[in-house]
Amino acid sequence: MAVSSPDLKAFLVSTPFFGGLSDASLDLFISMLVERRFDTGARVVSEGEPGRSMYIVRAGQLGVSKRGKSGREIRMAVLGPGDFFGEMTLIEMQNRSATVIAESPIALYELTAQNLYAYYKADIHAYVMVMLNMNRELCRRLRRADSRIAEMADDSPE
Repeated sequence: MAVSSPDLKAFLVSTPFFGGLSDASLDLFISMLVERRFDTGARVVSEGEPGRSMYIVRAGQLGVSKRGKSGREIRMAVLGPGDFFGEMTLIEMQNRSATVIAESPIALYELTAQNLYAYYKADIHAYVMVMLNMNRELCRRLRRADSRIAEMADDSPE
């Protein structure tokens, strides 16, 4: 279902994803979102499957995992309100890089690649701001991953 509410707007403004957007640009973005709800244990996306949308977490907690070479699921992250995932498929047009499972009842807002393209066509300035914000968050994630890799390498015997 399409979404629209003043508290949704306030929620989105409080997330780093939407910094720098005008009210009109934010309203247009909100009009493109579709609310999705999942129960505890539901698989939202699966590693390796095609993806054409991203999600913004409104409520609940999700676990992100990747399959290791041995086939074991490796927990990569925990997501909560204000976090987003699935953006990599919109940027690089590749299959899903991880599996995301609801660890509690969750509410998400879905943005499809088609709607992101429509946003680009309708308001290029706002589109650029959203992409910059998305890329800032990806850089933060990369820095955290770099730190974890360095810590693991530092802890391992030579």
